[in-house]
Amino acid sequence: MILERSGHTVQSAASSSDALAHVDAHDSDCVLMDLRLPQPSDGLQLIEDIRARDAALPLVVLSGWTEDLEKSPMAGRVSALLKKPVATDCLLRTINRLLIALLICAAVALGQNRTFPFQLAQGGEVVAELRLAAPGSDWAVAGKEGSLAAITVDAQTAQHLMVTGPERAYRIFLGQLDAGAHSLKIVRQADASAAGAGLTIAGARFETSNDDYLADAPIVPARANTLGKFTDVPLLAYCTRGQDADGRYLEYTVIFSNEDGGTSTRDLMARWGRTTDIEYIYRVWPDAKPLKTLIQTKGHEDVPYEGVWVGAHPILQPVTDNNMVAPAAADAAPIRYQLAPVLADLSDGSREKVMDSAPFTYEVASKELQREGKLRPFGTFNGENISDPRNYLVIELKVSVHLAGVQVLLQRKGEGKWRGSALGLGKDFIERSGWVRTRVELPPGTTAADLTGFGAECLSQRDLVRQPIAKNGHCAVEGIGRVFFLGPDYKPGPLIGIPGFPAGGWKMEAGEVYTLALK
Repeated sequence: MILERSGHTVQSAASSSDALAHVDAHDSDCVLMDLRLPQPSDGLQLIEDIRARDAALPLVVLSGWTEDLEKSPMAGRVSALLKKPVATDCLLRTINRLLIALLICAAVALGQNRTFPFQLAQGGEVVAELRLAAPGSDWAVAGKEGSLAAITVDAQTAQHLMVTGPERAYRIFLGQLDAGAHSLKIVRQADASAAGAGLTIAGARFETSNDDYLADAPIVPARANTLGKFTDVPLLAYCTRGQDADGRYLEYTVIFSNEDGGTSTRDLMARWGRTTDIEYIYRVWPDAKPLKTLIQTKGHEDVPYEGVWVGAHPILQPVTDNNMVAPAAADAAPIRYQLAPVLADLSDGSREKVMDSAPFTYEVASKELQREGKLRPFGTFNGENISDPRNYLVIELKVSVHLAGVQVLLQRKGEGKWRGSALGLGKDFIERSGWVRTRVELPPGTTAADLTGFGAECLSQRDLVRQPIAKNGHCAVEGIGRVFFLGPDYKPGPLIGIPGFPAGGWKMEAGEVYTLALK
């Protein structure tokens, strides 16, 4: 009567078997029981039987002889033990507290495990946009990096997403699906997620796409030596179009959060202007008969793809620490990514501009460096480590080089010296033509207003001992693209102009330097 008057629905059990029947039917939110039924051993056995069925069900014991339970191994398996006589308000507070905790746990479980039914009016290649968040996560902190979401469609082979930070949209391809009803399920994969990171599933949207670049996008299983380590995670994929003698082709590139092998962190910053690993992994000529394909495998070698397919999607397993790939079996790795690529036009900028459109990539990359101990204090030397990425100015250039390399120079207010992007290393001058990026390390807190000079230097890359030619290379800086610092949140800040840069650019012989005063 007390429980019903306070709003609860009560089901009575006249025996242990009746109580267990209610538990088996999953129609109870809490069990309230005596202990001597009629003997203490009967109550202890009932506790053991209930716990064998449901380890989390709130279980409250009322007894005039609480020592019967306190001396038993079952003492730690009950939610509350109250000694008779018990005040009504104490009993109700105890039950309500346990039920509130149960609701909170249910809400958390619901947020980390959700199903989305969806209907397709017509069959085709399907893309899902999922809105996910990882509350409590911090990619810079071990044990809080992020949560791995396992995603299945119609209970088929799972694909995965590494979810980090606050809520944002994640786009994945589901492959070819028939018209009609389908179901997508998202589950936090606890064994591959950081203990301190949760998973919130806010929503899902589905669309059938006719875009050719989606139909051929590669499936990328996680590299074997990254499993459980929160490193070198595929963050973003993009596709570019091209044309050659064999016809039109599609080229797919993946942006990984780090590069564990190959180019060092210091060299990446100087020669590429970032620490992510951006790798072309697959090229396909869809109209060629027979189909022509290439993948970038060990040693940066291009070879035809000779592996299994899921529809038109190849399965490409990273097999080196700098994410070269090889054909993979359909069940190659327990974690696999199906990132829906964005279509990129790189005619007016470097490939790093794809990261600019997804600022979270800078944040994840910067925090991974911090967690893996690849940062050093500003102005010090520590092998291949770099300072905080927010200390660097990002500069995009359009350059042309011949038997030479180019570096960017910056001068800061009040300093007579110039700082170079290559940090004194000839190998870190940029030796490729086209749109490129680099970074120059500056004292912490430097802003655009502190910069008083901008310049470029051309350096011969020929071996003067074997080939004694005085000046055997030249460079040109043809244009300036995007220039910015990372903000406090590690994401790109406002664009910075370089006033006074000549329309015709700079043309330099090896050994020459051009500078420009900034006002």
